[in-house]
Amino acid sequence: MADASTGLSQSRKDVPSGTAALAKGLTLLDMVADAETPLRFADLLRQSGLPKPTFARILRTLIAFGLVRQNEERGTYVIGPRFLELSHRVWDTFDLPTAAAPELERLSAELGETVALCRLDGDQVQYLDERSGDGLGVRVDTGRRVPLHCTAAGKVLVAFQEPGFARALLERLHLDRFTPRTITTLEALQADLTLTRARGYSVSYEEHLNGVNSVAVAIAGKDGTPIGALVALGPSSRLDTSHIHPVGRELIAAARRITGAAGAIAISSRPRPRTSQSQTPDDLACVLPWGAQLGEAPVWDPVARSLYWVDILHPAVYRFDPATGLNETCETGKLVSSVMPCGDGSLAVATQDGIEFLDFASGTLQPLVDPEAGIPENRLNDAKVGPGGAIWVGSMRLDASKPSGALYRVAADGTVTRKESGISVSNGMAWSPDNRVFYFVDTVPGLIYAYDFEPGKGVLGNRRVLARIPEGEGRPDGIAVDREGGVWCAIWDGWRVNRYLPDGRHERSIEMPVPRPTSVAFGGEDLATLYITSARTRLPASTLSEAPLSGGLFACTPGLSGVPITLFDRKGRGAA
Repeated sequence: MADASTGLSQSRKDVPSGTAALAKGLTLLDMVADAETPLRFADLLRQSGLPKPTFARILRTLIAFGLVRQNEERGTYVIGPRFLELSHRVWDTFDLPTAAAPELERLSAELGETVALCRLDGDQVQYLDERSGDGLGVRVDTGRRVPLHCTAAGKVLVAFQEPGFARALLERLHLDRFTPRTITTLEALQADLTLTRARGYSVSYEEHLNGVNSVAVAIAGKDGTPIGALVALGPSSRLDTSHIHPVGRELIAAARRITGAAGAIAISSRPRPRTSQSQTPDDLACVLPWGAQLGEAPVWDPVARSLYWVDILHPAVYRFDPATGLNETCETGKLVSSVMPCGDGSLAVATQDGIEFLDFASGTLQPLVDPEAGIPENRLNDAKVGPGGAIWVGSMRLDASKPSGALYRVAADGTVTRKESGISVSNGMAWSPDNRVFYFVDTVPGLIYAYDFEPGKGVLGNRRVLARIPEGEGRPDGIAVDREGGVWCAIWDGWRVNRYLPDGRHERSIEMPVPRPTSVAFGGEDLATLYITSARTRLPASTLSEAPLSGGLFACTPGLSGVPITLFDRKGRGAA
C-alpha cells in the first residue's frame, strides 16, 4: 500500500491503466484501515495529497458502499460494516495452513529456529506444519501430537478459550510429568495460564523436553477464540530468557497478519518515536539494570530502608537496597501486581487471587480477601494504602480489551467496598499532601482523574479529569505525589515522566532512556529520590537495541521530595 507520507498522487506501478480512480479509492481505504487511531477529514485529506473535491467524492463513495463509516460524534473515519459481512464469507473457506505458510517461512528464516503451526486436537496439540532454520535445531514432525499442560502451544490454546470450555478442558487433563520442570498441579497450571493471558503469549522452559524451550501465540478466529497457534521451538541455550520474550512479540505480529484479526490484546507493541524536548536531571541513572518484563509498583519502606517493587509478568517481589545495590528476590509462583509494606514488617500484595499477605523471607502467602472472586477474566493491578489505613486496589481485564475493571477499598478486616466501575486499566493512585484529593489513572483512555476525598471516611466525590494524555504521546501509568502537590506520572510508550500541577497544568517532564516507564515512587531517607520502574514486554528488537536498559530501575533527584506512605495495619481497621 502507498506510504501515507507520499500521498495518493503517487500511483502504484502494478495498477492497470484506466483504473487510477479505483486505485486512489483503495489506497484511501488502506489509510483508514492502517491508522493506529481513527483519522479526521483534514488528516486524511492532508495525507492523501489529493485535491479536496476529488478526495471528498472518493470518501463519500466509500461511505455509500459501507466500506468506511464516519463517527459523527468524534468526526473521525473507521472501517465500515461491509467488511464484517465480507469477513464471514472469508472465514467459511479459510485455509489456515495455506495462510500461515508464508509466515512460517519468514519467521524460521529470521529467528533461525523451528516454527510450527498447531491446532487443538481433543486433549492434545497437533502439529499441522513446520519450518526449520538452518543449522542445529529442534525437530518437529507434522501430524505429531503433544500434551497441553507442558507445551507453549498447548498452554496458549487453553488460555484464550472461552472460560467455560477452558475449565472443562482442564478437568480432563492428566498432568503427567515429563521433565523436572513440568507443571503437575492444576493450581500452578492456572497461574501459568493467567500469566499467558496477561502477556499475550505462553512460554515453556524445558517443561516437555529437556533442553528445549518454546514460546507460542494464539491465532484468533472471527469470534476471538483460537483457531490455531504459532510456536517457536529452540535449544534452551539459544531460546533463553533474554531471547524468548522478543520472539513472543514477533509471533504476535505474525498471528495477526495470518488472519487479519487483531485479537483482544490492547497493550501497544509500537512505542512512540523518541523526542528530546524533556528536561533530564543530571543524575538520572539506571541503578538496577534488571531487564524486568513488566517492572511495576515501586514503594519505599521506611522501616526496611529499601524499595520494594514487582515484575508482573515474571512474577516476583523484589527488595532493592540503594545503599548496597542488592536486589533480593521473592518469587511468588503467580501473578503479583503490587506490594504494600505493613506495620509488622510483612507485606500485603495484590495477586491474581486477591489481596494476600506475603512473608518475603519464605515466599509464603496468606489470603486476606479477593474483591473479584468469580471473575476469572480480570486481575488486580495497582494498589496503595490510603491515608486512613485501608487498601485501595484497582482491577482490569487480563488482556485489557474491555472496560471491566473497578476500584475497591479493602479494610484491614477484609471488608470490600466497590468505589468505581467501567475502568479499562486501573492504574496509578495517590493522595494530595493534605489527603483531600485522590488521584487515579485509567490508562487506556489516557486519563488521570482527581476526586474529592474525605480522610477517615473513604468517601469519593466530584470526579474530574486532572490531565488527559493524547494517545500520540503515550499512555499514563503509575503516579506519585510530591510535598508541593505535584503529580508525577510515568508515561508508557512516551519515553518520559510528567509532572502535573494540582490544577492539571503540565509543569515539566523527565526524559527517559527507555520507552516504557511504568511507575514512580519517592524514596530514600529524605524521600528526595524519585525511583522509576520500566518494562521491556513486547518491545520489538529494534527498540530494545535502541533502549537496552528497558526493564531497569532508574533513580534521580528532581529537586522535590515525596510524601511518606501509610503502612498497612493488619491488626487495625483501616478507615479510609
